[in-house]
Amino acid sequence: MLALNNIEVVYDGVVLVLKGVSLNAEEGHITTLLGANGAGKSTTLKAISGLLRTERGQVTKGSVELNGERLDRLLPFDVVKRGVVQVFEGRRVFENLTVEENLVAGAHIRSDFAAVREGIEQVYDAFPALKERRDNQSGYLSGGEQMLVIGRALMYDPKVILLDEPSLGLAPLLVEEIFGIVRRLRDERNLTVLLVEQNAALALDIADHGYVMENGRIVLEGAAETLRENSDIKEFYLGLNEVGARKSYRDVKHYKRRKRWLS
Repeated sequence: MLALNNIEVVYDGVVLVLKGVSLNAEEGHITTLLGANGAGKSTTLKAISGLLRTERGQVTKGSVELNGERLDRLLPFDVVKRGVVQVFEGRRVFENLTVEENLVAGAHIRSDFAAVREGIEQVYDAFPALKERRDNQSGYLSGGEQMLVIGRALMYDPKVILLDEPSLGLAPLLVEEIFGIVRRLRDERNLTVLLVEQNAALALDIADHGYVMENGRIVLEGAAETLRENSDIKEFYLGLNEVGARKSYRDVKHYKRRKRWLS
């Protein structure tokens, strides 16, 4: 299990961004973290993967643990070696390398060539479109870059994968395909997934458990099916009113959070 225990994150020694965040991502489950821009979702992922140092941030309180082992004191490379890999927002591929060269780059911590070759074939099984374009320069993949960055992360043979906004900028059909693959990876590989996503409807459709973050705090959590039926989630994240009708853009734009979430 991946566990965050009451962590606080401070940037530049003065800016408190995460304010006592606790969450659990169970083994073999998809856990989603929902929230608006600026809520602290990406910072939470960087606290896990050890990347806060690159932005002059640090975990100043609490702990991040994988199966009881502290991660928050490790360098990013060592976090990856423990089996935790982050897929960043924005589909960051090595544009001048081919699809297959990107996958090989993702296996840089593995020294067994046969295992690397097997890992590439497993990625191609999960993403047949990548196999068809294995020799293509990755900068010309269009919407396929998101498949490639997830496939490249799988080359580390991770226990936990952190997905940051995988739906961003993609066509709806491609988003559904990628989310379906993520669900299948959970089922077939017993992969633990922590999914940060603004598309609450899709995230809650594939997740087992969910958390809602606002202003650096967790304000709501529960089973995904329970959150889907929560009236606040329907109104503020799914854009539905009490009778299930979609709210107008003006209503959504000017809503105010119900203070009881923070009580």
